Amino acid sequence: MLSIIGFITILAIVLLLLSGKWTPMIPLVLIPIIGAFAAGFGFGEIGDFFNDGVADVINVVVMFIFAILYFGIMMDVGLFDPLINKMIAWSKGNVVTVSVASVLIAAVAQLDGSGASTFLITIPALLPLYKRLRMSPYLLLLLIGGSASVMNMLPWAGPLGRTASVLKMDVTELWRPLIPIQAIGMVLMIGLAVLVGIREKKGLPGCMVQWMHKLL
Repeated sequence: MLSIIGFITILAIVLLLLSGKWTPMIPLVLIPIIGAFAAGFGFGEIGDFFNDGVADVINVVVMFIFAILYFGIMMDVGLFDPLINKMIAWSKGNVVTVSVASVLIAAVAQLDGSGASTFLITIPALLPLYKRLRMSPYLLLLLIGGSASVMNMLPWAGPLGRTASVLKMDVTELWRPLIPIQAIGMVLMIGLAVLVGIREKKGLPGCMVQWMHKLL
């Protein structure tokens, strides 16, 4: 019965968030409380659940907040601007090189563990270049999203932090075995960038990006 109530609670939260009629805070707070009452728990037990949950994730939350503040300040003062500008200049208008540079720039931007800042940094910097070279913006989205997803396995990023809190493990211990996987993932992303860059350069009608566009 508890499992059924839990699934219903999660489904209700997702539906309310997707509806766009509620601010995220309301369903994320109220729906779990209603689900706890439906499961027969009282105010005292809900308070204990809250305290236990905070105790489990507080270390990850502190690391996550520090990463956002620290790397946010570094981005604002332009710490990574020379590296990003160097990558853009290095491409010299070559479609294949621009594709590879997109993967590398997204990887650097994702170091703060925040996907929002990654897209806010990379897209304004690269989209004019893509338009000038008549490259598909879907290719930019594909490369940035893939690179960011690989780099999102950092200790201060959301997915690994949530996993560590559920498994009650130290997040750095959970991350160490994933380092080779991240390295392999970045190599594969660079290979994918070269492949789709060549196909984009040749203007093949059946390229992966155009196929994704038709699929969507």
